Amino acid sequence: MTQDKKPHVVVVGGGTGMPVLLRGLKDYPIDLSAIVTVADDGGSSGRLRTEMSIPAPGDIRNVIAALSDAEPMLLDLFQHRFANGNGLSGHAMGNLLLAAMTSVTGDFYNGIKEISRVLNVKGRIYPIANQNMYLHAEMEDGEIISGESNIPLANKQIKRVFLSPEPVMPLPEAVTAIEEADLVIVAPGSLYTSTLPNMIVPQIGDALRKTKGKVVYVCNVMTQYGETSQYTAADHVQAITDHIGEGCIHSIIVHNRPIEGDVRELYAEENAAPVIYDIERLSDMGLEIIEGDIIDHSKKMLRHDTAKVAKLLYSLI
Repeated sequence: MTQDKKPHVVVVGGGTGMPVLLRGLKDYPIDLSAIVTVADDGGSSGRLRTEMSIPAPGDIRNVIAALSDAEPMLLDLFQHRFANGNGLSGHAMGNLLLAAMTSVTGDFYNGIKEISRVLNVKGRIYPIANQNMYLHAEMEDGEIISGESNIPLANKQIKRVFLSPEPVMPLPEAVTAIEEADLVIVAPGSLYTSTLPNMIVPQIGDALRKTKGKVVYVCNVMTQYGETSQYTAADHVQAITDHIGEGCIHSIIVHNRPIEGDVRELYAEENAAPVIYDIERLSDMGLEIIEGDIIDHSKKMLRHDTAKVAKLLYSLI
């Protein structure tokens, strides 16, 4: 394939699942874009967005690190978190650099582009929006919980999530990237606080429906306490459909091996359990189901296997 004919792959998400996919995909001959949530309000990100009125930099920082081809020492520095120091304690160096570059360039997205250039990032990184935005959840009992970090702590059944201030204007480049993609991947991650905050931005749902490419959802392997307790794979898809309408997801990738032993017990302590793959319900939803052993068995915590998932995703193009 010539340089300008590489398939365009867009990954949408945030949290811990997204960098895992990107690290594997960046070595394939594709034109790669990442659209990242900026609704985080905890820790270093939360402090910087409050003090500087910028979108949350934390998930962006992790995506830059995943896609960077810089020297390992430079990446270690970028990901370094200060353990002490009055005012510095808890801050990640990369978050501070993103905040500083936003000040220098006068714009969050321009700041990301400059740092991406310096750290030799493969692909393009788009914040879902170029403004400070806040995530809220309406619970089944009618209570409204505000703040991404507070939503799981309420430990209630979530009815829907929404953003303020309205309308949140998505980055035009992000909308175009989805519309023109050959493959759109919805990354695994916290369903209501990492995945949906991107998808519920107006115009993004429309772009997912309009895209000429296939939209594939990499389903979570485990449920999450306070967000998706007892959710099956179809429940995850249903939550997305309830928020942004039918026809946005074409395929789902599920892990099809049993999760047993120590790992399962470790998660049980966190009130998390393996996501049940209710294949019939998924088929009834009209989804293409792609099964495989997609977790990294060498890790103590359950993580998608970077190489396995990237290979599987690339095979879909």
